[in-house]
Amino acid sequence: MRRPLRSAGPDSTVKSVRILVGNEHRDQAVATPVGHVLLLSGRPGVGKTTVIRRVAASLTGWRLAGFYTEEIREGRARQGFRAITLDGSERIMAHFDVRGPHRVGKYGVEVPAIDELADSALGLNPAIDCYIVDEIGRMECLSQRFIAAIQELLNSRTLVVATIAQRGGGLIAEAKQRKDIELWEVTRANRDELPGRALTWLQALRGSLRTRRGS
Repeated sequence: MRRPLRSAGPDSTVKSVRILVGNEHRDQAVATPVGHVLLLSGRPGVGKTTVIRRVAASLTGWRLAGFYTEEIREGRARQGFRAITLDGSERIMAHFDVRGPHRVGKYGVEVPAIDELADSALGLNPAIDCYIVDEIGRMECLSQRFIAAIQELLNSRTLVVATIAQRGGGLIAEAKQRKDIELWEVTRANRDELPGRALTWLQALRGSLRTRRGS
């Protein structure tokens, strides 16, 4: 079930937080949810990856881990997808030329590469301020190690921003149904403003999560 972009809800409180805007700090009233996971959903091609990359780029001084995906193209034809970790390593996740039992649409999926990605980029580390995951989708969920890593992050107290497939069962459906997550829909109308909203959301939660970790 799809949920719309929301502000304060039944699991949220509204408070004033001090956020960084350019070189200035300003007080701003924001909705502070109980949860620690922000999921960005929407139709394929709407700009979810662009939004999450802009979020990651805005988190100056934060200790980040995770990955984003990028299309592999030859000319105008899409041939597959690669994953790029935030420390710069790359892995081909799926490609038209890959043969084997694991397929999503016309692409063969490199499950061992996704296994390695889960181990290297998504391992729970208390030193990390926020995990960036692009995406929780059908390809990634062919890896049991990816599923286990995401479940561990969801059950932790660490901040997570992830794109997630608009449709799908298993982990995709389970993550969306949790009561401790925020689910925002990315559209062409709101995609330019969402990175700023996500930054405000993250800054509001960062201090409270640190306090809860130390309690």
